[in-house]
Amino acid sequence: MEREVEKVIGAYFDLNGATALITGGASGLGKATADRMLRSNANVVIADYSDEGQRVADELDAKYSMSCKFIKTDVSKEEDIKRAVEFAVEEFGELNIAVCSAGIGGANNAIADETLANWEKVNAVDYTGVMLANKYVIMQFLKQGKGGAICNLASMFGLVAVPSNVAYSAAKGGVVNLTKAAGSAYAGQGIRVNCVCPGVINTPLVPESEKEKYRQIHPMHRIGEDFEIASIITFLCCENARFITGAAIPVDGGYTSV
Repeated sequence: MEREVEKVIGAYFDLNGATALITGGASGLGKATADRMLRSNANVVIADYSDEGQRVADELDAKYSMSCKFIKTDVSKEEDIKRAVEFAVEEFGELNIAVCSAGIGGANNAIADETLANWEKVNAVDYTGVMLANKYVIMQFLKQGKGGAICNLASMFGLVAVPSNVAYSAAKGGVVNLTKAAGSAYAGQGIRVNCVCPGVINTPLVPESEKEKYRQIHPMHRIGEDFEIASIITFLCCENARFITGAAIPVDGGYTSV
């Protein structure tokens, strides 16, 4: 898989030894963010449904001086989320950052073709899973009394509709407003909640045969790279971004600006 642009690793954000919990951290944007946060002086807990998460955590743990751990987690199950938060605190003493990146695309159904099974599956992971993670992470932040930062993964299709996938579009739109609600509700306690809204990103999940089509829908005429999204997420979770909360930031090559 060739990159659209050369990888940039120059920007540095110091997370000052924080502990970060990353759902969906075994692959895609979650994995790229785990890598970036470890390099930015954070310990990381990868919470993922895939058993591949253990291999990824071991690989990243060996790569950096900071520590990376794994806990198998189904984000649609409340007890799993609760346990993942507890695990992070048990391993590192406290929790300071959460990135909610676990997600699925589901079936490409317009609303007249949608099935309840697909709707419930997509929303359980992409929307309810984000809500549960935000709930238990914020509960931990409040218990610690030191504030904290959350970054949720929405999508450019949470800001504008994708008519051909109503479940995904609705779930990601929900994440945007959930972020605004949580970010404003706890701002006074030093808890910041933001989300990024990526465009189409160059990962193995995007077929080579589809990439040219996706390039053309972005005004930049390319798709994004995982490190570009991971950098924005890391910035939003560092002290440089401490006056930003409740924001939904498009990282989409200009798609939602036209």
